[in-house]
Amino acid sequence: MSSGPEPGPGIRPGTGTETGTGTGPPIGPGPGLPFLPGCAIKDPTKTSFHRSQTLDFKNGYAFFRLPREGIGGEALFANQLSQDELDDLCTKGTTLTYGQVKKPAPSLFTPAFVTYDKKVLKFDAYFMEEVASSPEENYRIRQVGLYYYLEDDSMCIIEPKVKNSGLLQGKLMKRHRVPKNEHGDYYHWRDLNLGIDLTIYGRTYRLVNCDCFTKVFLESQGIEVNPPEELVSDPYTEQRRAPLQKHIVPAGPDPFRQFLTYDTKVLRFYAIWDDTNCAFGDHHPCIIHYFLADDTVEVREIHKRNDGRDPFPVLMRRQRLPKIFVDKNKNFPSCVLEITDHEVQEWYSPKDFGIGKTVTLLGRTFLIYDCDKFTQDFYREKYGITDFQPVDVNEKPLEKVPQVIPPYNGFGIPEDSLQNCLSLVPKPPRKDIIKMLENNLKVLRYQVALESPVPEDKKRRFILSYFLSDDTISIYEPPIKNSGILGGKYLKRTKVTKPGSTPENPMYYEASDFTIGSTVEVFGHRFVIMDADEYVLNYLERNAESFPAATVQSIRDHFFPRKVVVETTSSGIPKKDLDDLIVEVQKELKLQEPFNTRQFHEAFHHFDQEGSGFLDKTRFLNICDRFHVPTNTILLKKLIDYCSCDEDKVNYREFLLAFPSNLFPEAEGQDQQLNSQLT
Repeated sequence: MSSGPEPGPGIRPGTGTETGTGTGPPIGPGPGLPFLPGCAIKDPTKTSFHRSQTLDFKNGYAFFRLPREGIGGEALFANQLSQDELDDLCTKGTTLTYGQVKKPAPSLFTPAFVTYDKKVLKFDAYFMEEVASSPEENYRIRQVGLYYYLEDDSMCIIEPKVKNSGLLQGKLMKRHRVPKNEHGDYYHWRDLNLGIDLTIYGRTYRLVNCDCFTKVFLESQGIEVNPPEELVSDPYTEQRRAPLQKHIVPAGPDPFRQFLTYDTKVLRFYAIWDDTNCAFGDHHPCIIHYFLADDTVEVREIHKRNDGRDPFPVLMRRQRLPKIFVDKNKNFPSCVLEITDHEVQEWYSPKDFGIGKTVTLLGRTFLIYDCDKFTQDFYREKYGITDFQPVDVNEKPLEKVPQVIPPYNGFGIPEDSLQNCLSLVPKPPRKDIIKMLENNLKVLRYQVALESPVPEDKKRRFILSYFLSDDTISIYEPPIKNSGILGGKYLKRTKVTKPGSTPENPMYYEASDFTIGSTVEVFGHRFVIMDADEYVLNYLERNAESFPAATVQSIRDHFFPRKVVVETTSSGIPKKDLDDLIVEVQKELKLQEPFNTRQFHEAFHHFDQEGSGFLDKTRFLNICDRFHVPTNTILLKKLIDYCSCDEDKVNYREFLLAFPSNLFPEAEGQDQQLNSQLT
C-alpha cells in the first residue's frame, strides 16, 4: 500500500521542512505520519545506519548512558515537557469522565521495625574508671560510643580499640534493652539528650555530643537538644603523648656547626690496657676512637686468634667520658646510674690524647703508643705537634726460672710423684715396652727372713718376688696357724729404692743385688735372703753375661749340696720310674680321706727353719701322721725310701711332688668357704 507521495530529498518524515539546503535552525516537529508498518518512508540517500555508543567506563566502573545521536547520526529531539509536568504525569491518577469519583484505596500499614530499620541514634560519651593499682594515675577517662536502635529500642556501648593500650576494649555492653529502674521500665530515646549523666549497670556515662541524624531526629520529635560539650581526654594518655624532653648535649659555641664540619671524622689511637694488677690480668691491645662530631669516645679491644677471651670487640660503648668531676658531698653515693652535666667539671677533648700519654677512662688506664695518618694530620694542623714517634710496647721475654722439684714425700714411686710437678694433669711414667714383652711372667723368688730384735719376728719367713718385666718387688708372708701373726701380702708390687739413693737420682734394686745372705732394706725393714727357687739358678746361668759373677756363684754355692743329695738319692731309680711311682701314689691317695695339701706343704716348710729342704725322718713321719697320710702302704714306703738321703734325713721337697695343691679340690673348696665365713 502506498501512504502518499514520498517526500523529496532532504525532507525528514513528519518535519515538513527542507533539510538538504537549509541553513537556519531546525524547526520543531510538526504533524506527520505515525511510525507504523506501511507508513515508513525510506530515505534512499541514507547510507549510514550505525548506532551511537551507550556503554562506558568511569572510575573503573561500567555504566549505561542515553544515546546522544540516533541511527546513522540523526539528531534526537529533546523532551518538550518540563520537569514539573513530568512529575505530574507520573503521580497523577486517572480520572473518569463520567460517573461518581472512586475513593482511593487506604495506604498500607507499615510496622515500626520497617520504618526505623537501620536508623540508629549515636551519642559520644565517656565514663570515669577508678585505678587503684597504679602510682601514676588515680582514675582513667574512657571514651565510648552509645548506640540506640530505633527499631527495637535496644542499646549497646562500644569503646574504640587503641593498639597496645593494655585494656579490654571493643563492645563493653552488648545490644539489648537496658533497664531504667527497679520498676521494670526501660530506657527510651526520649530519655537521651546531651549534657546528661546516664547510669547503666552502676556505671555513669556522660553524653557530650551526637551525630547530625540524631540531632535532627530528636528535634523532629519536639525535644530540645542541649548544646554539645567537649569530650574529656584521659590525663595519663595525654601525658604519655607529650613529647619527651630531649637530651641536651653540652657542646661548644655551635654544636650543629661542629657536627657539619667534623661528621665522619674520627681520631684513631692505638693503646694498651694494663690489667696485670688484677687476678688473671694481662696486657690488652685496644683501639680508642674519638668522634670529632660530638666529642664522644669509643674503645674497642683487639682480639687475636686463640687468645682465650670472648669475642666482644666493644670494650666501652660510644659516649662522652668525664675527665674531672665536681666536688661531691661525702654523703653522696659514689656509684650512680647516670652522669649529668652539672656533676662533671671537664670532659675529655682531643688535647687530652696523644702518643705516650696515659689516660684513665672509666677506671681503666690506657697507654697510647701510636695513631693513624689522619690523626697525625689533625694534630699537626690544629695543635702544631710534629713528633709522632711510636712507643715500643713489646713485652720483654721473661727469664726462664729453673724448676725446683720438691723433695720426695714417700708416697708412691719417685717417678710417679714427679709427674705431678711436671704437668697439671699428671701422666703415668713411660715404661720399657720391649723389656716388659721379653720378660713377661718371669719372676725370681727368694725366701727371706726379717732382721729384727723382736724374738717373735726372727722365726718369720717371707717370699720375696722380683718381677723382671718392670723391676718391681712384692713380699708375701705364708700364714702359719697358731703363730699369732696374720700372714698374707706384706708389700704390694712396687719399686724399692736402695739405701742412700736420692729422689733426684733414685737407684732401685736389681736382680744382680740379690745374693744368698745379702740384706735387702725395704722402706726401713731389713730382710736377709735365705733361699731361692731353682728357677733363679737356671735363669742366672742362662743369662750369666748380664749378671755379676759373684751373684751367679752365690746361687750356685747355695744349690750345690742340695744338688749332690738329689743326684745321690735319684741314682738308683730312673726319672721315668719316679714319675710312674708318683702317679701310682696319687691314685692311691685319692682313695683315702681328703685333706688340705696346702697346709701339708706349709707344715714341712715351717719345721724346715734353715730352708735346706731336708727334715729328720722322725719329724717327717709325725707330720704325715698328723695329716693321716698312710705311710705304711707299699707305694708310700717306696716313695719315702726314694726321698731318703740316709737313715735320718728325708728330702721332703721331692716327697711333696706327689701332693700337688689340686690333689683334693673338695678339701681346698671347704677351706676357702670356711675362711670366707670367718672373714
